[in-house]
Amino acid sequence: MPALTLKEQFGQIDIYLFDQLLKGSIAPGMRILDAGCGYGRNLVYFLQEGYEVYGADADAKAVVHVQSLARKFAPALPASNFRVEAVEQMSFDDGSADVVVSNTVLHFAADDAQFESMLLGSWRVLKPGGLFFCRLASLIGMESQFERIAGRRYRSPDGAERYLVDEALLVSLTERLGGELAEPLKTTVVQNQRAMTTWVVRKNSLRL
Repeated sequence: MPALTLKEQFGQIDIYLFDQLLKGSIAPGMRILDAGCGYGRNLVYFLQEGYEVYGADADAKAVVHVQSLARKFAPALPASNFRVEAVEQMSFDDGSADVVVSNTVLHFAADDAQFESMLLGSWRVLKPGGLFFCRLASLIGMESQFERIAGRRYRSPDGAERYLVDEALLVSLTERLGGELAEPLKTTVVQNQRAMTTWVVRKNSLRL
């Protein structure tokens, strides 16, 4: 058989999640849960490589698509591993995942209460010692270029309305969750249109 192309092997995986693979932070045998999995862009590699994969998304069509990916690449996985659920209301067991992926999800929160509910819902299913990988929109590096709507809701130069965090909040949340930064925060500024921050946290206690 011809070798797989990079796209066939990794799909449209987030480049910063790929970075965690390169660093060995995510390794075979780990249980991966994608909280807000969408159409499974980050799951193709894990499915093909035999990881125990789970996912949840409020979009039923997206979950059906991910189930079809699982049938193609990992037919032994039960369809029930992929559920139509909001991340704040996932039915997976506490501490059941080695890695929780939250990729471009949390900035869709409507307000502080929903943001906290989504975050805690994702954190709950991560086991002690596990890795929380999060990519979300932020103010970092573009603080003066957003229009505040209300609270932490802002309008970005690209016209999108998002819930935006900053460095102080992420550091405070890391401590409050009972975790520690697995690596420094990294922020990409997309040509004065938006800023995306990578927040990677190691869970070292059950404290919420």
